[in-house]
Amino acid sequence: MFKGSNVALITPFKDNKLDVEAYIKLIHFHLKNGTNGLVPAGTTGESPTLSHEEHQQVIELCIKESKGTIPVIAGTGSNSTKEAISLTKHAEKVGANAALVVTPYYNKPTQEGLYQHYKAINDSCGIPIIIYNIPSRSVIDMSVDTMARLFELKNIVGVKDATGVLDRVDEQKKKMGNDFIQLTGNDDNAFEFNKRGGVGAISVTANIAPKLCSDFQKFSLSKSGNEQKEAERIDKILQPVHNSMFIESNPSPVKYAANLLNLCSDDVRLPLVKVTEQTKKVVKETLTDANLI
Repeated sequence: MFKGSNVALITPFKDNKLDVEAYIKLIHFHLKNGTNGLVPAGTTGESPTLSHEEHQQVIELCIKESKGTIPVIAGTGSNSTKEAISLTKHAEKVGANAALVVTPYYNKPTQEGLYQHYKAINDSCGIPIIIYNIPSRSVIDMSVDTMARLFELKNIVGVKDATGVLDRVDEQKKKMGNDFIQLTGNDDNAFEFNKRGGVGAISVTANIAPKLCSDFQKFSLSKSGNEQKEAERIDKILQPVHNSMFIESNPSPVKYAANLLNLCSDDVRLPLVKVTEQTKKVVKETLTDANLI
């Protein structure tokens, strides 16, 4: 169920409030363009600055508007275990297909602390949980051994791997087997990630290039040599776009790109700010070269 191109949805704002109209428009943009799954209220969705009410609202809207046509993987992580449990239980109650739970940032728990954090969430809910391992933002790195322990629990089904270390795919596959779902959190390594046993991505670029990202994933997961070549061709088109999305802190660049596509405003919440003029120039050039604008 959880494979292919899953979009790490941005959260549109207007006058510093959730822009519901633009958010619904975004969801239908993805439904029309082949996106395989929706991931609301993640880091790209600016979850750290969403109120609890807004956090729940973006998940509920996503579920309501998609009408079960594609999976909704709700971002429900927190560095407070109690809060993560509460958000995960809400996501389950309103019909999310899975929860994406980031490793607890700032606290710097030990590997045992990580295990107990996820076990507490696992024991409190009944939906699949995808571990989000992103050391660059969380400071901590979940070991393969800890992940293997967690995979023994009833609800832990896979990982969004944003370590950027491709050898992890091989290590995790060797330790947990093919049933452990591996999704990359790095758009730029998705081709090699899938070659090594990954089954898709939770993508930032998919916000503004859903069809290309979906086609790329479909072809890269194929056994056909011709389709693999097509995946490689699309990957070459997308690489400059991927890179431009991270010139400044995500999601400021992708929100500017979405604004160029008339999907929503480029407003972000402090402490994030809009991108500089130089970044705007690069983003616009890469979107033009990829025939996205």
